[in-house]
Amino acid sequence: MNDSKNRLYVLAIIILAALGFVYGFGGVSAPAAEFSESDFNRISPFNVRSLWLLRQVRLLIESYQVDAEEKPVEEDDLLHGAAKGMVEAWKDPYTRFVSPRQLKDEEIELEGKYGGLGMYVGDRDGAILVISPMEDSPAERAGLKPKDQIVKVDNEVVVGWTSDRVVQKLRGDPDTKVTVWVRREGEDELLSFEITREIIKLKSVRYEMLSDDIGYLKLTQFKHSTSEEARSGLRDLIKQGMRALILDLRNNGGGLLDASVKIVSMFVRNGLVVETKGRSERANEKYNVDKSQYLTNVPMVVLINGGSASASEIVAGALNDRGRAKLIGEKSFGKGSVQTLFPLTDGSGVYVTIARYYTPSGKVIDHVGLSPDIEVKGEPDRDITKDEQLQRAITEVKKSLRAVAGRR
Repeated sequence: MNDSKNRLYVLAIIILAALGFVYGFGGVSAPAAEFSESDFNRISPFNVRSLWLLRQVRLLIESYQVDAEEKPVEEDDLLHGAAKGMVEAWKDPYTRFVSPRQLKDEEIELEGKYGGLGMYVGDRDGAILVISPMEDSPAERAGLKPKDQIVKVDNEVVVGWTSDRVVQKLRGDPDTKVTVWVRREGEDELLSFEITREIIKLKSVRYEMLSDDIGYLKLTQFKHSTSEEARSGLRDLIKQGMRALILDLRNNGGGLLDASVKIVSMFVRNGLVVETKGRSERANEKYNVDKSQYLTNVPMVVLINGGSASASEIVAGALNDRGRAKLIGEKSFGKGSVQTLFPLTDGSGVYVTIARYYTPSGKVIDHVGLSPDIEVKGEPDRDITKDEQLQRAITEVKKSLRAVAGRR
C-alpha cells in the first residue's frame, strides 16, 4: 500500500512539473531543525486531485476574470493567499498566516510605535470585538469600549473577516480619518465613530501615590520593557512610603508571556505562575516565579474588566490563586491560549495556537475568563472620585492595612 502511495506522489510531481504548476509547494521547505521527513509523512498529503483543483481555479481566473490581464497577481501573493486560506479553514481566529510585510508590522507594534487607532481587537464566535482601547489613544478618546462589535469600517462591511484583516483595514497613515461602525450591547442602532489615525506610542506603565500609604500601578499592556518599567515604578512607590497597592489591569489586552511572569514574580516569592497544556511536548510548560524579581509583600488588590485579556489574565489569575490579591471589577475577556510564531523560508510566518493557559489552581482562562471576587460595574475614569471600581479597591486595601495593624 505504501509503495502505491509513493508511486502516486511521484506521478503527481511529474504531472505538476509538466503542467508548470507555479505555487511552489515543493520549493517552500521548513528548516531542517524544525521538521523531518517523518513529520511530513504523518500529515495528509496534497493529492493530485487537490493540486489539480488549485490549478483549475487559477486557470479560470486568469482566462476569464475581467481585470486579470491588466492587473496580474504576483506569484508570492498567490502563494500567500493559498496558504492563508488553508490556515483559515481550521477556524481558529488566533491561528493565522502572516505575509512578510504583516510580520514586520507586528514586530514594530511590539516595539511600541505604530500608526493606527490604538486598540486591541479579537475574534469571539465569529464576531470581531474590541478587546480594549489603549489609554489616551484615538480609540479611547472617540468612545470605543470593550466588547463593541466592529461591523463596518468606512463603507466596507467586515462581518466574517478575520481580526488580522480588520486590523490592517483600521491602520493607515497618520492624520487620515477612518469611520468605525460598532454594535454595542444595549443599543438598538449601530454606533459610528469617525477617528483620526495617529502614531501610537505605547506607554505600558503608569503609577502614582493615591494617599500617604496606598500606591497605584496601572499596566496597559505587556511588552518588552513593561517589567522593567513596572519594577522601577514599584521601587519609587516603596520609597514614597507605599504600604498597600492597587494593580490596575483594566483594558489591558495582554502581550508577552515572559513579561507577565516577571510581574507576578515581583509579588510572590516562589511557586507556579501559569501552566500551558497542548498536544506537543513543547506546548506543555510550567512557568514558575523568577525569585530574582521579588520586590514586596504589601497588601494588594487587582482591578480587572472585560478588556483584561491574555497576559493580564495570567497575572490576575496567578495573584488570586496564590492568595496574594482579590480581584475587583468585572469578568475578564477570556483569551487564554498560546500562539507560537513559526517563521517560513520567504519571511512570512504562521502563528499557531499550540496550548491553553491554566492558572496555578488549574482553572481554564480561554473562552471562560476570570470572575472577580468583588463585582463592581463601571468604567475607568481619570477622576478618581468618579471611578467606582477604583474607589472599592481603595476601600479593600484600607481594610487589609487595618487587619495588618491589628495583628501587630
